[in-house]
Amino acid sequence: MLFRFLQLLLLVLLGVGLHTPSVNAGPALLFDASNNKVLYAHDADRLWYPASLTKIMTAYVVFEAIKNGELTLETKLVSSALAAKEPPSKIGLPIGAEISLEFGLRALIIKSANDVAVMLAQAVAGSPEFFIARMNRTAKRLGMTRTTFVNPNGLPVPGQVTTARDLGRLVVAVARDFPQYTRYWAMPYLRIGKRRLRSHNALLRTYDGADGVKTGFICDSGFNVVASATRNGRRLIAIVLGSPSSKTRNRRARDLLDHGFLTHDWKLYFQPDDLVSMPASTTSNQIVSVRKSVAGWACGNRRVTRRRARSRRRRKLRRKQPPRKGAVIRKKKAASARTAQR
Repeated sequence: MLFRFLQLLLLVLLGVGLHTPSVNAGPALLFDASNNKVLYAHDADRLWYPASLTKIMTAYVVFEAIKNGELTLETKLVSSALAAKEPPSKIGLPIGAEISLEFGLRALIIKSANDVAVMLAQAVAGSPEFFIARMNRTAKRLGMTRTTFVNPNGLPVPGQVTTARDLGRLVVAVARDFPQYTRYWAMPYLRIGKRRLRSHNALLRTYDGADGVKTGFICDSGFNVVASATRNGRRLIAIVLGSPSSKTRNRRARDLLDHGFLTHDWKLYFQPDDLVSMPASTTSNQIVSVRKSVAGWACGNRRVTRRRARSRRRRKLRRKQPPRKGAVIRKKKAASARTAQR
């Protein structure tokens, strides 16, 4: 035991500093899914706009309704006028069109479809208002003490807030209460007819062991993710809020998970707090918008927009330039080789 501890301590001294997440960023949380032990936390109780992470709760309430026999995976969802008016991301069904509830859940989780979130709310509770009340009752029951929902999809609206800790409690509840739906959170794409729509969670394609869960973005909250990964039977969950770009969000989540897998045994040796016992990071009710730092064309960041415009112009110029002599020769040789093979 002593040898193992010294080995881990040496590993930490040599490498952990390279993987420790930056504290100069939005809220973040990393914990072990098997015992809820917190391996890293920064501003875990800071109020934040949940964006499409809201849909994790929407899915939980739908799972609960199925469990209670209120509807089934074969129940038909109807696209209402209210659902059709929702802005993207959505699947864009015409008014009156129908899909199965099972397909709706996949569209909600993988495509993050805002219209489907409203369709699910109407199917479960009759109206979004009744469904939202149910979301808030569920949040209270799960111990999400600093969370309030105002809509079922996370689109910008005053008063819809959560925290990294509360999102951690929600993800734990989803895995604990509805393990039969785990596959939905890990699906890398959604097929609609001939179209194949990829999940916004790029970690599912780029991080070894990634198996869920959900991303979210609005300008005021930045790019957010709840990400889980499993290695050697150990499942960790990383929550990252307020990143200025999807690339930064993915890198920070990846660093958190790497940090956790590297230091897990060493951290548990010192008996860290869990999601319940961890001291509050703040009691402030102030909401901070990160809109000005977000690299999103729709967020009014002119500096970012100009930089992207310059990049597009450079790409166009490169396409217009004639190919180099060497490239032409290589293309001719490749064409000759193909002809000879025939």
